[in-house]
Amino acid sequence: MTPRRFKKRIHTSIANESLQAALDANALRRVQGRIAAFASLPDWKERRQRAHAVRAEVIAHLDSYLDQFIANAEKNGIIVHRAKDAAEAVKIVLGIAKSSPQSQGEEQKETRVHPRSSASHILIAKSKSMLSEEINLNHALEKAGHRAVETDLGEYIVQLRGEKPAHIITPAVHLRRADVGQLFHEKLGIHYTEDIPTLTNTARKVLREVFLTADIGISGVNFGVAETGTLCIVTNEGNGRMVTTMPPVHIALMGMERLVPTLDDLALMLSLLPRSATGQKLSVYTQLIHSPRRAGETDGAQERHLVIIDNGRSRLRNSPLHEALYCIRCGACLNACPVFRELGGHAYVGSDGSIAPYPGPIGSVVSPGLLGENFVHLAQASSLCGACKDACPVDIDLPKLLTRVRAGKAPATSGNGLSPLSKFGLQIYSRIARNPKLFSVSQKFAALTTFLVSPFSQWIHLPAFTGWGYSRDFPRPAVSPFRERFHRDPQRAKGLGAKSAKVFSEKKEKIKEPDLPAMPTVNLVERFSEELTALGGKVYRVSQAELNNRLVDFLKERNIEAVLMWDQVKGVDEVHLTEAGLRAVRSVDPSLKAGITGVASAIAETGTLVVPSGKGQMLSASLLPEIHIAIVQSSQIVLSLEEGLRCDEVRAAASVALVSGPSRTADIEMTLTIGVHGPGELHVFLVDG
Repeated sequence: MTPRRFKKRIHTSIANESLQAALDANALRRVQGRIAAFASLPDWKERRQRAHAVRAEVIAHLDSYLDQFIANAEKNGIIVHRAKDAAEAVKIVLGIAKSSPQSQGEEQKETRVHPRSSASHILIAKSKSMLSEEINLNHALEKAGHRAVETDLGEYIVQLRGEKPAHIITPAVHLRRADVGQLFHEKLGIHYTEDIPTLTNTARKVLREVFLTADIGISGVNFGVAETGTLCIVTNEGNGRMVTTMPPVHIALMGMERLVPTLDDLALMLSLLPRSATGQKLSVYTQLIHSPRRAGETDGAQERHLVIIDNGRSRLRNSPLHEALYCIRCGACLNACPVFRELGGHAYVGSDGSIAPYPGPIGSVVSPGLLGENFVHLAQASSLCGACKDACPVDIDLPKLLTRVRAGKAPATSGNGLSPLSKFGLQIYSRIARNPKLFSVSQKFAALTTFLVSPFSQWIHLPAFTGWGYSRDFPRPAVSPFRERFHRDPQRAKGLGAKSAKVFSEKKEKIKEPDLPAMPTVNLVERFSEELTALGGKVYRVSQAELNNRLVDFLKERNIEAVLMWDQVKGVDEVHLTEAGLRAVRSVDPSLKAGITGVASAIAETGTLVVPSGKGQMLSASLLPEIHIAIVQSSQIVLSLEEGLRCDEVRAAASVALVSGPSRTADIEMTLTIGVHGPGELHVFLVDG
């Protein structure tokens, strides 16, 4: 039976005009962005099928892939924990917090920029993690006396409001700029404003202090790579990089199913995830974390923990709903779903009134699949139109899974959420539908009844039965069923059938495989420059002889006297910079305006810089300053992400950042704002030759 609280939320959401406007704007832009992004990937259908096969392979052989992944992660120096359920996962995190040096009052780690005044409880900077919502981690941390701060802009907004996220990708999708302006006025003490860049900059200033003083950083994990033990984290704002780089301890939370076999498989997933989630070819920051900070490195977490969580996934894997575990959490099905676009995430509530951690089509399968009976009725909130399946980048058959939940096949549930009256009605329908004559009679009776009722349906409310009349009208039926009309003239029907078959046969014979044009030669330098410029970066083509003078001129034009800089950057003469009055800094200094780095490679197809950590190669040089300056040799440019990830330097580094433009967010009214937690400017000096 559909719970009364769920029905009430549905009615409230539909009647909320502000919510409807916010949901419509989000869905329209997300769907259009996804379509445009996939247009740049001609073989996306083939990639989609390959991704489906990869996820199916992992789930089918999950135990062996987990063993391989854990062995490699531990070999890399990551401390791995296994949690069978939410309670055990929370206990593990609290145990790590309790044993951290800060909680015991020990001397601060060398990378701490601003020492804490009190060591009685710890400060935790959290990057967005739906898994932490699933296990209700924030509540447990606060109960233990710790301060956990969400640092994703959307998550930070809903945390200040005391709410749960309303969307997997856009947590504050249900809010307008006026809501955020009033919230920041009340909670942060600023003058009321609806200017989105001002609101974003306010959050940046507040959260920058959290990043610099946090004792522990907590993140989710988008993918774990079995062959290398790599953690992959995808963000746009830069907060994911902050919480895994600045605090001395990093805790990563990962659902046990979030694995891919190889780095090539990871590249495949990364070609689909950002396009489906945010309409980008690649998110601004894609992190590859292999290990804690190594000897001689000046930043990066000194201690990394990985908590691999089951919490019902094993049970779900062994059920008819196992395909739900293929999900890569892009949120595309939410944006495509006509029901979610009317209700929003907060309408997906359990029988006890609690908001489901995962809403929308995938959430209506995953929430009951993992958490049981409390959410089994959510599968009723679907039209089964198939839009979710069409949008899914790994081709999950969500309509099939939703009908299975309705049929009572979700694990750890006793029923399908239907009322006794609904079950009785479906049984009657099943009997009638199997008898052609009885079905024909019932059609005529139903048509007559609906014909009489439909003119008055807008005044008829039957929420206890179907909900018809609340927001929908009964459609006027056809005068007679299609079957009866079609077979009224048997000769005509026979002729139509024969004619259709003939036309189809003729068309089939005419169809020939088109001659594929030869692939044009790609100018890697031009392609990279075009892609990065489209992302908001700036590219300066220089010769090696010009590089140092151009670099000095650039810094002096901005009155920059000191830069956070790698020990060695290919092509840069530090003596030249020193003689020009510029100072290179090699310690973490958040006051510096610019940072200079080299790259391991650059990716032409996505305009991406591959920036590895290493001795003398500070991660924070491309993260903390407002301006990131990267020196790229034209010989370092490769065509594809696959080529970039195969680089030996990528596999060898403790951590790698794939940087695609300046940091950005669209968490307030889907309005793009440049410069959040990471640099607001990205300048690339591209050295020819």
